[in-house]
Amino acid sequence: MQRPLWIGPLTALALPPPRFLQAAARAGADGGGVRLLPAAPGGIAWRLMDDAAMLRETLAVMAGTGMRVFDIEMVRIGPGFDIAGYAGFFDAAEALGALHVLVAGDDPDEARTAAAFAAVCEALGRRGMTADFEFMPWTEVRDVAAAARIVRAAGAANGGVLVDALHFARCGSRLDEIDALPRQWLHYMQICDGPAAGPQSSAGLIHAARCERLLPGEGGIDLAAILARLPADIPVCVETPSDSRAPVLGWDEWMRRAVAASRAVLAAPVARA
Repeated sequence: MQRPLWIGPLTALALPPPRFLQAAARAGADGGGVRLLPAAPGGIAWRLMDDAAMLRETLAVMAGTGMRVFDIEMVRIGPGFDIAGYAGFFDAAEALGALHVLVAGDDPDEARTAAAFAAVCEALGRRGMTADFEFMPWTEVRDVAAAARIVRAAGAANGGVLVDALHFARCGSRLDEIDALPRQWLHYMQICDGPAAGPQSSAGLIHAARCERLLPGEGGIDLAAILARLPADIPVCVETPSDSRAPVLGWDEWMRRAVAASRAVLAAPVARA
């Protein structure tokens, strides 16, 4: 059975969720993700918790196309994190039937981050969703080890570590650190590609991650080595934003290429080095 493959919202963030899911269906994906809250202040997000009409339209598209929403973005845990402010976000994620919620960390206090993550896990667990901590090299949770410490300290059955191929290639973590992650923490992964040598500044890393990724197989990231360390059936989210290429090709063609490239990489034999 083919593993689930969906398109992450960042791949075509300019498209509102109903149009995004229609395009994902035409691209041959199994579904998509929705960004309900921005990755940074002023960033694009589709606040379906505050837009009942668009939420209904999104649900209608899902019913009509057979697409499902797999992941929801994003919860950012900072020093002043207050879970009470996320009730509408969690309710919208549940209404969409999402499986996973992406979490990022901006608090330098690791113990406080773990406590907040535990609260997020508890709220999502009641709704049948996982909370998946994505390490990013410019955040306070910058690598595999940091994310693993937080998930372990939170001790929640639905907590997990999200491995993004680009962030792994840029954060300095080792492949054996993926090996050490418990299988039950690995709910899905994010796939893309990029140059073998990444930017050296935080600003460069952020721009590359949010604006200019390559399709799987186009760059120098050793995707086969990463995939060899992850479960063979792990669901996959393709996340390939490109401010330079996607608008030129058109969203439908860019998303079609993203799905096709991802399936080609996933179909190739992998062996542990």
